[in-house]
Amino acid sequence: MTTMTIAKALNSGLRKRLEEDPKTLLMGEDIGRLGGVYRITDGLQKDFGADRVIDSPLAESGIVGTSIGLALRGYRPVAEIQFDGFVFPGFNQITTQLAKMRARSEGRLTVPVVIRIPYGGGIGSIEHHSESPEALFAHTAGLRIITPSNAQDAYWMIQQAIECDDPVIVFEPKRRYWLKGEVDTERPTLDPFSAQVVRPGTQATIVAYGPLVPVALAAAEAAEEEGYSVEVVDLRSISPIDFDTVVASVEKTGRLIVTHEAPTFGGIGGEIASRVAERAFLSLEAPVLRVGGFHMPYPVAKVEEDYLPNIDKLLEALDRLFSY
Repeated sequence: MTTMTIAKALNSGLRKRLEEDPKTLLMGEDIGRLGGVYRITDGLQKDFGADRVIDSPLAESGIVGTSIGLALRGYRPVAEIQFDGFVFPGFNQITTQLAKMRARSEGRLTVPVVIRIPYGGGIGSIEHHSESPEALFAHTAGLRIITPSNAQDAYWMIQQAIECDDPVIVFEPKRRYWLKGEVDTERPTLDPFSAQVVRPGTQATIVAYGPLVPVALAAAEAAEEEGYSVEVVDLRSISPIDFDTVVASVEKTGRLIVTHEAPTFGGIGGEIASRVAERAFLSLEAPVLRVGGFHMPYPVAKVEEDYLPNIDKLLEALDRLFSY
């Protein structure tokens, strides 16, 4: 076991794939000489060369389009989108080409492209630097979407994404890059497209992913001091969603909160709430509640803490759940 930050775990996972597979390539804005704005690719161009860790032009559509072409030629490109809000110039390439190529060719073609996207708020940044666009991509069939919340998952999920023959978007919780954790570098612990119960409980379930998993765990710990037993499920995969794990938890606890930084309107939480109502309605002791961002553009840094879900908002939701 080795202690790493999430940032270091991602760097180490990328390094391992570059070492083991000469067809793995990285490309993105400032990822080479600079090592990325978050230093996730620090040192990789120096060790593997500029033809494998490529500083691209400032053109997201070009980054994604080039990655698709490389994948069709047998490479496994990993494209970095520098900030979440910068992905939209490449949105057309991702949703109309990358996501559909395998189905369009009836399985004859695979496009093993990984797109890394730092996402979410909490860093005091400016417009277009704190978005949570995961639901836009989850709505598009043909894309796999994962998001690690800890160093162990970061180390293995980035490697599993690169090895996958389907296109995978890895949403990386940027405000958690420096969160430390233990990493078993000998073997992965889970399928990357499965959820994980990270805290057992008996009276309510909180489903979270990415940057909000630590918040959910802190809320569950605070609720325990008030006599409540709260289970926390780390979703890990946004598409596909491991509904079996979520439903099993709700059948045990009878209550559910889904939380994410993205707006609740049209968010992943609505899909989970609907599926749980379909599959576990008779187990529910209260309505499914969602705790997320407001349906508005991401606010300026001075008030982002009022926008983001926090422990107090989750505890207030738990109070409402237990009032039924």
